[in-house]
Amino acid sequence: MSQNKILVSVGAILTIGMMCFFTVSETEKAIKFKFGEIVSADYKPGLHFKFPFINNVKKFDSRILTLDSSPERFLTAEKKNVIVDSFVKWRIGDVTTFYTAVAGDIFQANVRLEQIIKNSFRSEFSKREIKQLVSTDRNDIREALIKNTATAAASLGIDIVDVQVKRIDLPSEVSGSVYSRMEAERERVAREFRSQGSEAAERVRADADKQKEIILADAYRESEIRKGEGDAKAAEIYANAYGANVEFYAFYRSMAAYKETFSNSANIMVTEPDSDFFKYFKQMK
Repeated sequence: MSQNKILVSVGAILTIGMMCFFTVSETEKAIKFKFGEIVSADYKPGLHFKFPFINNVKKFDSRILTLDSSPERFLTAEKKNVIVDSFVKWRIGDVTTFYTAVAGDIFQANVRLEQIIKNSFRSEFSKREIKQLVSTDRNDIREALIKNTATAAASLGIDIVDVQVKRIDLPSEVSGSVYSRMEAERERVAREFRSQGSEAAERVRADADKQKEIILADAYRESEIRKGEGDAKAAEIYANAYGANVEFYAFYRSMAAYKETFSNSANIMVTEPDSDFFKYFKQMK
């Protein structure tokens, strides 16, 4: 019996000893209570002490959690409805505040946080038109949402890590008219680009025609200069030949004229019998 009592005593001591310690992992935050009152919450990962039956400890997940909200309608600056699908990344920042605000309940925290996010979306989207929401850098909207929700989320002991818009859709009843306006705008821009292109093409063609005329004029001028030089050279050669033997040159020119004149039997010439044209015919008598 004494041995059993010893074993029981040892077992009780070990059990109580084990109840005096608790561990906190790197993915947890812990709060220590004394008769239901928070006495400490700043615990680093490792082994920590508590008084059995006096203190109790509650642990919470400190990893990043995701709130994936269902698509919600918001009004833009021009009073148009858009359907926004988004999600939020958050984690517990101040575990004491988190426990006090939502009793450490993740579900309750998501409900409260979702309302904060919706209010921020409503505020941001009311400042922008649909065109801005589609064309603006999503990072600008993201930073504004994080900034606007940080204070309200902190009152729940929550740190906002990220807010992302997955997609922005138009309600079916307005999407048709919006797409038509967007199509008309794109057509207008396309016509403007085509007009600018046609204008540029006309300038290029006009410049090409101008260059063509300049090149042709320069070429014609150069050819006339060469032709004149050639005619002058030919005249010089003829003059020199004529000067060398005037009688022979005159006879040669007359023979060439006879050949050209009488090459066709149908040619008729009316002239005086004593014309100089037939000077060499007379000498042959």
